[in-house]
Amino acid sequence: MKTYMAKPQTVEQKWYIVDATNIPLGRVASQVASILRGKNKPEFTPHVDTGDYVIVINSDKVVLTGNKLEDKKYYHNSGFIGGMKVVGYDKLMKERSDFVVTRAVKGMLPHTSLGTKMGKKLKVYKDANHCHEAQKPELITIKGARE
Repeated sequence: MKTYMAKPQTVEQKWYIVDATNIPLGRVASQVASILRGKNKPEFTPHVDTGDYVIVINSDKVVLTGNKLEDKKYYHNSGFIGGMKVVGYDKLMKERSDFVVTRAVKGMLPHTSLGTKMGKKLKVYKDANHCHEAQKPELITIKGARE
C-alpha cells in the first residue's frame, strides 16, 4: 500500500470564519494554525500547503487568561543601540488586537517559506465586519469560551 502525498495543483482550499469572542488567545491561535496548516484534512502532507483560508473576527473580545494582560510584554528591536521597544499586552489589546492574534497564530506555524505562505491566508478583523462574503466562508466554533 502506498502513502498518499498531496500535490499543490490538486489541493482544494476553503474559507472558514472563526468568532474569537470570549475564547482564550492560545486556544484560538492553536486551532486556527491547525486549519491554516491543513491538519484537519485527511490529505495532510507536511511539505505541501494543504491548509485553508481563515478569517478571525472580534479579535477585540479575545481573552488572555491569568495575569498575562498585565505581565506579558511585546519586545521589538530596531537593530540599533538602544532601539528596543517594549509594549504591554494591555496596551496592545486596546490598540492593535488584530496584531496580537496574528502574532500568536504565526508563532505556531512553521518558521520556513512554507509557513510564511500559510500565514498569508490568515485574515484578522477587530469586529464582526469583514470583506470576504464573496468567498462564502463556513463558520467554525471553537470550544472553550469563558464567561
